[in-house]
Amino acid sequence: MADTYDDGMRVRREVLGDAHVDRAGASASAFDADFQDLITRYAWGSVWTRPGLDRRSRSVATLTALLALGHWEEFGMHVRAARRNGLTAEEIAEVILQSAIYCGVPVANHGFAVAKEVLDSMEETDG
Repeated sequence: MADTYDDGMRVRREVLGDAHVDRAGASASAFDADFQDLITRYAWGSVWTRPGLDRRSRSVATLTALLALGHWEEFGMHVRAARRNGLTAEEIAEVILQSAIYCGVPVANHGFAVAKEVLDSMEETDG
């Protein structure tokens, strides 16, 4: 089990960045420590490490699911992760545009707004 946790933490840091993972760890308490352990082991250590899809494809699937469900904070976080996984801003826009057909125009409209904000902030910090 320790390997799954360690693999999960490694992938989580590679995809989301050290700063995000450190913030999540710092805000964890006894109340949600088991949840942090669960997502590290299973989402990141068991699913994101599987060989069946590359990280770019996993990012496309994740962005689409988060759009469909309207999980905007997570969507913004995964826009940043998608860039770290090699998707271009244009490819992220294509994912949102594709989602407009299957998830609805209002969802895509909000998705574009969230993604634009994240991508703009990344340009400002990355220079």
